[in-house]
Amino acid sequence: MRLDNQLQSIASAAFRQVCGTELPPEQFSIQKTRKEFAGARTLVCFPLARHSKAAPDATAEAMGKAMVAAEGPVTGYNVVKGFLNLEIAADHWSHWLLHESAGPNYGAAPRGSAPHVMVEYSSPNTNKPLHLGHLRNNFLGHSVSRILEAKGHTVTKVQIVNDRGIHICKSMVAWRRFGNGETPESSGMKGDKLVGKYYVAFDRAFKAEVSERLAAGLPKEEAEQDAPILVEARETLRLWEQGDPDTVGLWKTMNGWVYAGFDATYATMGVEFDKLYFESDTYLIGKDRVLEGLENGVFERTEDGAVWIDLTGDGLDRKLLLRSDGTAVYMTQDIGTALLRFQDYPDLDRQVYTVGNEQEYHFKVLFLVLEKLGFPQAQRCHHLSYGMVELPEGKMKSREGTVVDADDLMEAMFGIARDIALEAGKLEGLGPDEQREVFERVGLSALKYFLLKVDPKKNMMFDPKASIDFYGNTGPFILFNYVRGRSVLRKATAEGIPLPSTAIAAPGADEMELVGLLHDLPDVIGEAAEAYNPSLVANWCYDLTKAYSSYYQEHPILGADDPKTRDLRLVLTERFTRCLYTGMQLLGIALPERM
Repeated sequence: MRLDNQLQSIASAAFRQVCGTELPPEQFSIQKTRKEFAGARTLVCFPLARHSKAAPDATAEAMGKAMVAAEGPVTGYNVVKGFLNLEIAADHWSHWLLHESAGPNYGAAPRGSAPHVMVEYSSPNTNKPLHLGHLRNNFLGHSVSRILEAKGHTVTKVQIVNDRGIHICKSMVAWRRFGNGETPESSGMKGDKLVGKYYVAFDRAFKAEVSERLAAGLPKEEAEQDAPILVEARETLRLWEQGDPDTVGLWKTMNGWVYAGFDATYATMGVEFDKLYFESDTYLIGKDRVLEGLENGVFERTEDGAVWIDLTGDGLDRKLLLRSDGTAVYMTQDIGTALLRFQDYPDLDRQVYTVGNEQEYHFKVLFLVLEKLGFPQAQRCHHLSYGMVELPEGKMKSREGTVVDADDLMEAMFGIARDIALEAGKLEGLGPDEQREVFERVGLSALKYFLLKVDPKKNMMFDPKASIDFYGNTGPFILFNYVRGRSVLRKATAEGIPLPSTAIAAPGADEMELVGLLHDLPDVIGEAAEAYNPSLVANWCYDLTKAYSSYYQEHPILGADDPKTRDLRLVLTERFTRCLYTGMQLLGIALPERM
């Protein structure tokens, strides 16, 4: 039984003893004791006063005496107003370190012990490569998936590929006009970048045509709406929807180029998916379900033939679901995708959508529409909303070709790692392939950690050089100290010092911060899973690393004077590296044995 649960049970029995009133253990609030007070855990006694018929401090005093007298780990207490600070026996922590924290699955719940969850992330358009915003999206979704798995959920990782619509038609038109048959093979470009090149070319040509028409005296709206290249893109979309063979053939070819490019980027990112959904498949399902909802009175048709749903009674507004010409909108596609997923996975408890915060209202509407269509899971669906990522140079604009390309940024991070390693002279004895592996691992850890350590709800500024610093709250700082700990363990093995399993010195005040952080791992995973927030895990990893780094610098591990003290420090080092490995794996960050 975990300490907090054990203390709740002891508190429940003590309260029954001193007050004659039965309260269930979960009504006793246990917190970590603030650093300025003696003790490891604090029982909050204010809520108990109405049951004890005594002042909170008097209740705390009586409870403290009873809990010390009871059989268990409580050895002392102090009262600060209505807060009962509890001191825990040192041998409790020795036992916990040797036994309860020793298993390889410490911190994780049994797989399949929690409901099935689907997590959607990435969800790119097929007219351009992935960019910095996609990096935050992918790292968030992938990390949340791992955290939910650690909490016992079966997790299915998916993406919806936005492979249809005017955006890809613009790239197709530009390629037909300006491409001269260019391919990824002939150009040497990744396919997603080649298609993105023509999306930018379309915008450039469109603006040139609009400028000419404005110079000829046309009104701005007419100059834009009837620009020949845009008219051609609309016609391309119409032909695609009608199944024109040539149009569909080019669409498949160019999307195929993009998918190959995406796959290469995902491999470098270290993310993967269990299943892909395509908008070109799901939007028709959505149309059918909207028409069914219309027949069942869930939706309404207006005089012009459009289909709407009125959500004003639910505090929202009216939402268009089918245009008057019968074509679908984004909401239609998302309805179809959600329903198809519930159909594909009948045991699915909920879906988590990793999408930027500009779509918060969209998902409120989507979940409410799904609920009105009769899906009870809709009430448990969640929008994992996240803020914008910017560089010091400012915002990105994909149409103008000013996005921060994901591949380029990752490669730049590898280059920064290489420069730092060369300057520090850390590459002696490593071959080119080994060096490249170190660059990639350090650079990617810096990038992932920097993007994940910030609460998803917040906008953030990404500074590549700051992210790769070996000091402070960064990925490389964590990697360096993990490698340091693993080196200690290898040296112990080489010197014939086994990892203790029976007796160690009791942790003292110097060890308690580190022990407490190790003990917190299951709670951190639980809180992160409940909030869909990897930053809680990231910052726990940093706090743990900082505590071990300070401890390592102040206390010799293998050179301790007393064998049992040495064994305590060795156990702490092993638990530090193993628990840190668990935490960083939940962030999708691989830790090296050597750097």
